[in-house]
Amino acid sequence: QAQLVESGGGLVQAGGSLRLSCAASGRTFSGYVMGWFRQAPGKEREFVSAIRWSGGSTYYADSVKGRFTMSRDNAKNTVYLQMNMLKPEDTADYYCAARSGLGIYTAADGYDYWGQGTQVTVSS
Repeated sequence: QAQLVESGGGLVQAGGSLRLSCAASGRTFSGYVMGWFRQAPGKEREFVSAIRWSGGSTYYADSVKGRFTMSRDNAKNTVYLQMNMLKPEDTADYYCAARSGLGIYTAADGYDYWGQGTQVTVSS
């Protein structure tokens, strides 16, 4: 059974940076797409970014393009989300997700496995 464990959330001032990590275990993820989603209080879960584990091609929501960078470390079976120039509207719980196959899905229901989430708070 796949397991995803996020870490790296916290409180940061606007304009600051955080790096989220997602440690993946329990299966081989080479044929998977890994995604980051976020959910703010009272809002639906929204797509942030995704990466194909094989090849490393990345995709971003328009709201984070140019500020966030997703990457993966094959040796550590870990994906990262480097978040720069953070804004108060980035405040949310951030979730790591995985889906089998190479298609990039921006809908949460397209993903098979989820982590427990890590909280990010950006103060103004």
